[in-house]
Amino acid sequence: MADFEQVFATRVFSDVVMRKRLSADTYKKLHRVIDDGSELDITVANEVAKAMKEWAMENGATHYTHWFQPMTGVAAEKHDSFISVQKDGSVLAEFSGKKLIKGEPDASSFPSGGLRSTFEARGYTAWDPTSYVFLKDNTLCIPTVFCSYSGQVLDKKTPLLRSLKALSTEAVRVLHLLGKTDVTAVNAEVGAEQEYFLVDKDLCTKRRDLLYTGRTLFGAKPPKTQELDDHYFGTLRPEVKAFMAELDEELWKLGIYACTEHNEAAPSQHELAPIYTDANRATDQNQLTMEIMKKVADRMGLCCLLHEKPFAHINGSGKHNNWSLSTNTGENLFKPGHDPYNNTQFLIFLSALIKAVDEYQDLLRISVASASNDHRLGAAEAPPAIVSMYFGDELGGMLDAIVKGKKWNGVDREKMEVGAGSVPEFAKDTSDRNRTSPFAFTGNKFEFRMVGSSQSIADPNMVLNTIMANALSEFADRLERVKDKEAGARKLIRDTLKKHSRIIFNGNNYSDEWVSEAEARGLCNYRTAADAIPHFADKKNVELFEKHKVFTETEIHSRTEIMLEAYFKITKIEAQTMLSMVRCDILPAVYGYEKSLCDLIVQKDAASLPGGHERIVVNRIATGADELYNAANTLDAAIAGSDSPRNAIDAASYMRDVLIPAMNEVRTIADALEINVGAKHWPFPTYGELLLH
Repeated sequence: MADFEQVFATRVFSDVVMRKRLSADTYKKLHRVIDDGSELDITVANEVAKAMKEWAMENGATHYTHWFQPMTGVAAEKHDSFISVQKDGSVLAEFSGKKLIKGEPDASSFPSGGLRSTFEARGYTAWDPTSYVFLKDNTLCIPTVFCSYSGQVLDKKTPLLRSLKALSTEAVRVLHLLGKTDVTAVNAEVGAEQEYFLVDKDLCTKRRDLLYTGRTLFGAKPPKTQELDDHYFGTLRPEVKAFMAELDEELWKLGIYACTEHNEAAPSQHELAPIYTDANRATDQNQLTMEIMKKVADRMGLCCLLHEKPFAHINGSGKHNNWSLSTNTGENLFKPGHDPYNNTQFLIFLSALIKAVDEYQDLLRISVASASNDHRLGAAEAPPAIVSMYFGDELGGMLDAIVKGKKWNGVDREKMEVGAGSVPEFAKDTSDRNRTSPFAFTGNKFEFRMVGSSQSIADPNMVLNTIMANALSEFADRLERVKDKEAGARKLIRDTLKKHSRIIFNGNNYSDEWVSEAEARGLCNYRTAADAIPHFADKKNVELFEKHKVFTETEIHSRTEIMLEAYFKITKIEAQTMLSMVRCDILPAVYGYEKSLCDLIVQKDAASLPGGHERIVVNRIATGADELYNAANTLDAAIAGSDSPRNAIDAASYMRDVLIPAMNEVRTIADALEINVGAKHWPFPTYGELLLH
């Protein structure tokens, strides 16, 4: 493995590279575009494009692509070569500022939620200068936004950028009112912990459910999974260690701050965590990370599974989205300081976020809603579908004191003594962590733990940025009307906490008591994506996004359609795959095992040998086969029923209420058969083989 200092960002047209290859004047003008949103001059674009092309070709590139993130959940690319034909038939390598700035992919085949008709093919990609250009597969990749011919949003990056602009505008307003007039910009900082499974590639290819859907639709629980907690932070297997080393190098070359790696709780489950960067680049880099994970695993004879619940009975995978705010002067706005009770700036931003999460808890739930994440949320490895905030003993006590108008003296920091003389004392944190909380304060940032492992982090961060911008906008409006800003701010903090403290819960989010209490508090509980997604287009949410120019009402309705359609299609693909596996694999295998038992019974009877238990076993198998056959027919009818014309909401509801229960019944019967059918007869690798291989 190469020295990371030697390889880091070698495939990135980074600030260091730009400084070397651009003239001083062009470099300054480009940075004004990046830092201040100034208009990009075509002469600047031409020089930048020329430098990019030369750098890319020196590093083996022959093509370029506008790399964008449509509503499919994965990145998209259309490759063009640098080749340019001259009048005499010869060729030159050319790349202009015009080609850098704008591309024209086909927009008709990407999800649009009704914004585009099939015959309306034109769409545009436009360079995002705030995210670094990089090299991948001998191609110069240019991060871009993606919109329709009429200018409507078709991607995930554009709303994120809009939300960041709104957040910065409103945060700067508040800071100026608090006396921080030197601050000119505020950005969201993000670190996305990525969980994933690694399984043997040959075994994976023998299961059509993993190939078609990314998760196992069948699988009985093996005798051992994660009961002993012996996998979590355990010693890495040699092949996993080799994978992580190669993955690190590939990510470092792309300027991705891969840092922390370890075994997760479930067998064959692992995690990668990066160092923080700004939300826009963090989103691009996480998208790349998922792609590179799969490529590295494939060439090492492994399969990387990013589905939120690839295996039943054990932990699923999330993507903990660590989110904070920082100023252009280098200050973390969620850092409490030594005296948080008297830190008005910290409390203003903290209370604004509490208000935002309480008022738009539905949007946070919707931002992580998907058919795949439904299998994970509420299970032992993930927070429930009810959004709440955790602050722990120290901050929780302080906020309670503010609401009650009491003096708060803080919590003394204790020393930990483990009783071993050779181990030095160390400071104990003033609050424990709460792994059951969907949205927890963790020192100087918030950890949004509901995000699914396969999804883009653009959506949850776009929502966080927008709802925070809205709360800060209302705070700024109120502070502008008072003369004594400090006194006004303290009153605003207290009023906000009094009104919105229902969203704060420091207990066990898994308990049944919390579900009842949350309902009594008036918190929403959208158990499935089909329940949550339609509320994206609620009036208050439309008004929010239009106010901050993140979405138009038309774009909101189109996104609602896209999300519901994805839920419908993913569920139908899973159901069709399940039906095929039952009829083509499982039932024939069960019949084969039945036949072998029946043949044995006939042979024993002919030889007058004692027995009888074979009849018990074959009767159990035959009964299970009949039940599975009937359940498969019921599933087949449910699939056929999904073809009836319905609007998007009703179609998603049908999948939730009819198709998924039919699938669950099929799985229950099939998994019971698996543990009764001889191992050599079962048609595909079992959980034990996949997870403990």
